[in-house]
Amino acid sequence: MNKCYCGLPDEYSKCCGKVHSNINNAKTAEQLMRSRYSAFVMADGDYLMRSHHSSTRPLKDKNAIANWAKSVTWVKLEVIGKFEGNEQDDEGTVTFDAYYYENGKLEVIHEKSAFKKESKCWTYLGLAT
Repeated sequence: MNKCYCGLPDEYSKCCGKVHSNINNAKTAEQLMRSRYSAFVMADGDYLMRSHHSSTRPLKDKNAIANWAKSVTWVKLEVIGKFEGNEQDDEGTVTFDAYYYENGKLEVIHEKSAFKKESKCWTYLGLAT
């Protein structure tokens, strides 16, 4: 059994793997955020672009993002809080810490991310204000 990278106890194939294969399987903003973390662990630049809202999608940075994701060692994801972003919502935020090693030093990304539905699918919009 391969535990999911996002930290939930489910197998990858029953957790983020379901969302990676079909983004419609992300029923909440948190599920999409967790799937994006797993995509960073896997350095899956295509999924990171596909799950990004079209108005803020950094297509020209896809390879750089994937290369950076490969260059670090991902440790864990901690979800700190969320606001809205449920199945019936159209927008929401998720606050999280993502831990990784870069050049032998433990680093953390602390982010409050904004998510918005596009064509009825959750997408990452960017940093929440």
